[in-house]
Amino acid sequence: EVQLVESGGGLVQAGGSLRLSCAASGFTFDDYAIGWFRQAPGKEREGVSYIHNLNRRTGYADSVKGRFTISTDNAKNTAYLQMNSLKPEDTGLYYCAAGAIATLHPALYRYWGQGTQVTVSS
Repeated sequence: EVQLVESGGGLVQAGGSLRLSCAASGFTFDDYAIGWFRQAPGKEREGVSYIHNLNRRTGYADSVKGRFTISTDNAKNTAYLQMNSLKPEDTGLYYCAAGAIATLHPALYRYWGQGTQVTVSS
C-alpha cells in the first residue's frame, strides 16, 4: 500500500521557520519525483517545489524562491521542505506527492498525502 505522510506543520509568526517532512512507503522512492503543494481556503492547489530523486533536479515557485529548500533522505524514504522567512500568504494545507515527472503541476502526480496545516500569523 502506497503511503505519503506529512508532518511538521503548525502555527508560526511571520518571519519564522518550519520544516515539513513527508515519509513515503509502498513504492520505489528512489525512482520518483517528490513535489510539495499547498492549498489555501478558496484557492486552487498550487505547486511549491519539486525534486527528482533520479537526477536531483529541483524547482521552486517564484513566490518561495530563496526562502524554501526541498531535500530528500533516500535512506529514510523521506522528503523535506525547509521553510524560512515565512509570510502570512504562505498559510495553507501543504501536501507532498510522488510522480514520474518533476513539475509544479499537481495533475502529473500519482500519489498524494493527506496534508499538514501551516498557519503564519502576521
